[in-house]
Amino acid sequence: MIYCIVMGICAMFMFGIGLVQIKSKKPVAFYSGEKPPMEENVKDIEKWNRKHGIMWILYGIAIVFGIVGGVIVGDSPLLVVIYCGSLLLPIVIMVLYHKKLVKDFIIE
Repeated sequence: MIYCIVMGICAMFMFGIGLVQIKSKKPVAFYSGEKPPMEENVKDIEKWNRKHGIMWILYGIAIVFGIVGGVIVGDSPLLVVIYCGSLLLPIVIMVLYHKKLVKDFIIE
């Protein structure tokens, strides 16, 4: 039960990051310690922010699916697969997608 509450709060935090990024007028960062790109270096700030925001919202949804999946399978070895698939795999995908967005949107 505590896990569900904590992860639910984490999912809401991810939704919040996504919404803030979508509504931002200035270029957003990936939250990996890097600084946001300069406005003049981004081809389309609105699309850049929207794509990053949607990415974070989808991560929040993946966390929710992990919670639901964990409740469904209960105390099972399959739980490890569900948690890795809903928490770790999306981070890897997000990093790769962010690199693609940098190639597509950043002018150097």
